Amino acid sequence: MKKQDILGNQVNYAYLALGSNLGKKIKNLECAKYNLSKIGVNIIKISRFYCTKSWPNSKFPEFINAVLLVKTKLLLHELFKQIKLIEKSLGRSKVPKNYPRICDIDIIDFNGECIFTKFNHQKIEVPHINMHKRNFVLLPLYELNQNWFHPKIKKNIVKLLSSLPSNDLKSIKFS
Repeated sequence: MKKQDILGNQVNYAYLALGSNLGKKIKNLECAKYNLSKIGVNIIKISRFYCTKSWPNSKFPEFINAVLLVKTKLLLHELFKQIKLIEKSLGRSKVPKNYPRICDIDIIDFNGECIFTKFNHQKIEVPHINMHKRNFVLLPLYELNQNWFHPKIKKNIVKLLSSLPSNDLKSIKFS
């Protein structure tokens, strides 16, 4: 999926999943999109906003989620670093895994490749390791690309969606 632009520079395509379940959730996601655009991440397509229950603790506030198709000249580790800075600038702090957060941005796919690397003692794995199990990623991704194919599991998005429990598909709604 990598392409060359007119000047011969590498252009990378990625799908990013955005989520928020604290504060003004939609505003948080809009700010994240704006901040991405300021660092050279061009948003090509945006899914609708989806509302889902927190997992694994459904007592936490509901999430608002969306998926973006973007193009950028940033390399994977540069994009990852910039995403972490954006999350922090929006108020994300260190909390236990799966706790409520103002902004979460995950790299779901990068050029349709399977990549595992480390950056500053943090692992980066694309496609995102659990994305194929998450309704709040698969449904918005399907909205953007009905032909998306998981390069590691070797299944298309329709098969991934059909493998989700029916309760997962029924529980998600548009925001």
